[in-house]
Parts: sequence; structure tokens; C-alpha cells
Amino acid sequence: MSLVERTRRLLARFPVAAAALYGGLVVLFVAVAVTTALDLAQRRDEVAAAAAVLEQLAARAAARPAVVAPVDAAVPPGSPFLEGATISVAGAALMQRVATAVTRARGTILSSQVDTQGPQAKSGFVSVVMNVELDFSSIQPLLYNLEAGMPFLFVDQLVIQSPHGPQKGATMLRVLLAVSGQWQGASP
Repeated sequence: MSLVERTRRLLARFPVAAAALYGGLVVLFVAVAVTTALDLAQRRDEVAAAAAVLEQLAARAAARPAVVAPVDAAVPPGSPFLEGATISVAGAALMQRVATAVTRARGTILSSQVDTQGPQAKSGFVSVVMNVELDFSSIQPLLYNLEAGMPFLFVDQLVIQSPHGPQKGATMLRVLLAVSGQWQGASP
């Protein structure tokens, strides 16, 4: 006798148990159907909310002016000119840019000077002269950092001195660095 046959005989003997089992299965299936429907409704609401956020983002993106991609992807972003409302502010920005580059190269600034009235000032150039102490291996990364980014900076003078006296293993060098950048004037 198989299990199915035994179950049939048992349920035939107890019809109330059969009805209760049938009712329990119907309630179980209805509960599964209701929870599935509620879950689908919740997911539909989440999709609607996400679509509303996407529409807001798309509206913001459409409101912005289109940015033209540069022709050459190797050109760094930013203005090629020093920014600032006055030439003094542009000089301070140049000083900060050079000081940041020296700090990244693990150098120490010994002295610095901004020149806003030099011979190139008539054509809008601002210069910074810095005396720094720098490791020999950091000179090339420093120069690259200065000349590769924006705004365009030009290394006008580079004087490197070795330390005085016989110091074995000393790789720190004194570097006189003159850097200039062009200021366009106050932006309208």
C-alpha cells in the first residue's frame, strides 16, 4: 500500500479533518496571493518614485548649458589664465599653486616673493620667485606638476645649488625657482 492510498483512506474515515485540511490549504494560498500582490504594489511605488527622481535629474541636466568636450582629451580642465579680481589676488593664487606643488614634491619653502610690477607685468604676467629646499629626485616631478596643469605656468628661472661642505648622503638641494603665469584682468 502506498502513501497516497493510506492518506485517502485516512481522510475518508475522518471527513472533518479532510475539510479542515482543505480549508487550511485555501487560506494558505490566499495569504500567499495577497502578500505577493502587496509586494508587487510596493515595488511599483518604488519604481514610480525612482522615475520621478530621474525626471528631476534629467530636467536639471537639460537646464544646464551643454559643455563642449575638448578636442584633445590630454588638455587638463580649467582656465589657462590666472584667476582673480585684481592682480594681487592673481599673484596670491599663483603663490598658492606653486607652494602646493612644492609641498607635493616634499620640499620646504625657505622664502618667496610675488612680483606684479616686473618687466612682464605690462603684458599681464605675474611672477613668483621661491627659494626652496628639495630632494634631488623631486625636481622633475615638481617641474612637471607646475607646467602640466592649469593655469598655464612658465618656469622662467631654475637655479640649483648643492649643499655646502662635504655631506655624505645629503641629497637636499637649494633651488631658486621663478614661475610666471598670465592674468587676463578682471572678468566681466
